[in-house]
This record gives sequence, structure tokens and C-alpha cells, in this order.
Amino acid sequence: MRQPIVAQLKQGISPDQIALTLGLGVACGLFPFLGFTTALCFVVALALKLNQPLIHLVNQLLWPAQLAMIVVYLKFGEQLYGAAAATFDPAEVTQVFLTSQREFWSRFGLMGLHAFTAWLLTVPLLVGATYFTARPLLRRLAAARRTNP
Repeated sequence: MRQPIVAQLKQGISPDQIALTLGLGVACGLFPFLGFTTALCFVVALALKLNQPLIHLVNQLLWPAQLAMIVVYLKFGEQLYGAAAATFDPAEVTQVFLTSQREFWSRFGLMGLHAFTAWLLTVPLLVGATYFTARPLLRRLAAARRTNP
């Protein structure tokens, strides 16, 4: 992960921009719906003029964490909404999705809303924690690169 960041610094991207890209990449990479993170990263990076390759690298590195966080977001969302604990089988969800969109949304739509709401509430924390952790490290890396090119 270090080499792509150093390459960005060499191209003149500021440490703060890289830190923001990393933070938003983490947040978008943990979006609780499979198959949407790439598009989300693309749109966010395009809108904010962030580095596309870097945000997508972070996104791809996070897929195992995304899978784990889907369950966390579902449970957190249930608590937020005071909903009963839902049990589901991923194979069943997939089968229903492929068979009938109407049944899928009727059975699992509220779960999606719960997970989305929980994720949305964590976005500022994810971006902030990543940004404020990475920024000083990136600034030191940039300073070291300037003194030892």
C-alpha cells in the first residue's frame, strides 16, 4: 500500500488529499450492499476530484471487512430502529433476489434500510478516524521524501 501512496506524493498530490481519499475509501468500501462499492467510490472520487486508483485500491482491500461489517450494520440498525433481531441465510437472500425482486424487497427491504442507516451514521467516524490517523503519517512521509528524494 505504501508504493501507490508514494507515487501519488511524487505526482504532487497533497498528503491531506491522500488522507481524505483513504478516509472516504474506507467509508465507501464498507458500504453494506455487495456490488455497489465500486460505483460509490467512483462517484465520490469524481465529485470531490480525488484519486480514482487510490480510492479503488482501498475499496478492494476492504472486501473481507465489508462482509463482516454487513452483519454489524444490520445489528446496529436493528437496535437503532428497535426492530426484532432478524435471522437470514445469505444463500436464501441470494435466491430470493434472483427469483423475485418484489419478494426480495418485501422480505429484506427493512433490513437494508437498517444497515444503510447504521452505515450512514458511521461514515463521519470512519472518514475522520482514517483521515486524522493517516494525515500526520503522510505529512511525515512527504517531508522525508522532500529531504531524501
